[in-house]
Amino acid sequence: MLPAYIRIHDAIKNEIDRGVWKIGSRLPSERDLSDQFEVSRMTLRQAITLLVDEGILERRVGSGTYVASQRVQEKMRGTTSFTEIIKSQGKDPSSKLISYERTYPNEQEIRHLSVRPKSYIIRMERVRYADNLPVAYEVTSIPERLIRHFKQEEVTNHFFQTLTDHGYIIGKSQQIISADVANGDKADALEVKQGHALLTRRQTSYLDDGTPFEFVRSQYVAGRFEFYLESSN
Repeated sequence: MLPAYIRIHDAIKNEIDRGVWKIGSRLPSERDLSDQFEVSRMTLRQAITLLVDEGILERRVGSGTYVASQRVQEKMRGTTSFTEIIKSQGKDPSSKLISYERTYPNEQEIRHLSVRPKSYIIRMERVRYADNLPVAYEVTSIPERLIRHFKQEEVTNHFFQTLTDHGYIIGKSQQIISADVANGDKADALEVKQGHALLTRRQTSYLDDGTPFEFVRSQYVAGRFEFYLESSN
C-alpha cells in the first residue's frame, strides 16, 4: 500500500490535471486539506512539498500555495529546437552555458553523428530555462566541419536558426526517452533534490539529405516538462 502522503500527492496532481484547480489558482489551506484527506498536517505537508519540488505547485510567502505555471510540453513529431518549443508555449527561453569544447568524439558520438574517431566535434553543456525556471540539463555534440565558420554565440544561442540562415534544410530526428534521477552537480544545476525524477532524451537530428548534424542528451525535470505523442489516422 502506498504511503499516505504519496496517495495525497497523486490525488492533488490528478485534480490539477483534470482542471479542478486551474493554473495560478490558490489551494485551500493546509488545515482544510488535511481535514479533507483525513490526515495530519505533517503528512499533508509532505505531499505538498513533493509537489512543489516537482514544479507542480509553488509556495508564495505570506500568500499560500498555488498551482504553478503549465508544464512545458513537446509534441514528439518532427524536429524542433528547444527554443522553438518554449516560445510556442508562450514562455521565455534562455540558457546557461556550462562548457564548450573542441574535442574528439566518444563511441556514442561516433555512432550517432557518423564521424571518424579522429575528427573533431564541438561538445557543449547547457542548462535550459523556461521563464527562468531550469527545465533541462543538455549535452549537445555537433560535427565541427558543419559549423567551422559559425560564431560560438550562433551555436549556443540559436543553432537551428543559424543552420537555416546558412542554407541548411533540417530534416527528421530520432528520439529515445527513458527514466533517470538527478544526482551530483546536475541536481544543483536543475535546482532539485538528489534523487529527483528526470526524463532523459537522446535525440539525433538530421539534415534533409540524411546527414546527422546534432546528437543531444537531455535530462528534463519531471513535473516541469512532458512529452506527448500525436498520430494521424
